[in-house]
Amino acid sequence: MNFILALENSFEANKNPENAFAMAKYMKNNFPFFGIKTEERRRIFKEIWKENNEEVSANARGIALDLYSKPEREFQYCAIEILIKELKGNYKKEDIQLIEKLILNNSWWDSVDTIAKYILGEYLLEFPSETKKVITRFSDSQNMWLNRSAILFQLGYKQRTNVDFLFSECLKQAHSKEFFIQKAIGWALREYAKSNPEDVQEFVKTNTLKPLSKKEALKNMC
Repeated sequence: MNFILALENSFEANKNPENAFAMAKYMKNNFPFFGIKTEERRRIFKEIWKENNEEVSANARGIALDLYSKPEREFQYCAIEILIKELKGNYKKEDIQLIEKLILNNSWWDSVDTIAKYILGEYLLEFPSETKKVITRFSDSQNMWLNRSAILFQLGYKQRTNVDFLFSECLKQAHSKEFFIQKAIGWALREYAKSNPEDVQEFVKTNTLKPLSKKEALKNMC
């Protein structure tokens, strides 16, 4: 594919070993990096995307999967950004298989949180009848990242938030010892509190949450 080859060549030409070392360390050495900082990476990426717009639009899902299979983290960021733009308003019901695959592969908070909010969340707005089935399956999973996604998918929903889903998912995972789950509960509640602080305060007050979840939930409240 012209797009992927052009992106590979450009990232290789602009790699920075010193930055790459620091970026990999920040991500607990889970992934190698080219060492291209976000602003520069997006500039390169968008320029090549613009030059190959027809190819990317026609093959967004396949290109994203190809990019996601590459080791360097910058490719995976690009894959996610392609899907956010190209699939919004154009999801197919079977795209949940693609979404789950992205969550389960190369998993870390930086990718999972973006996928949960901007891809899974958008998918379920387009297919609301799938929400209960998908979120129940994710939250029942033994995989922490699917659990986290089930908590976070409504970030940004504001008044569209299904409060029953939000609170039930928080309670379902409330006793988890996982840092990333405790943090997600607090974050999801804090975000919803921007629209409905009274309900969040009451929920935190009347339910047993881990200290980290409670602290994060109430962080911006007086």
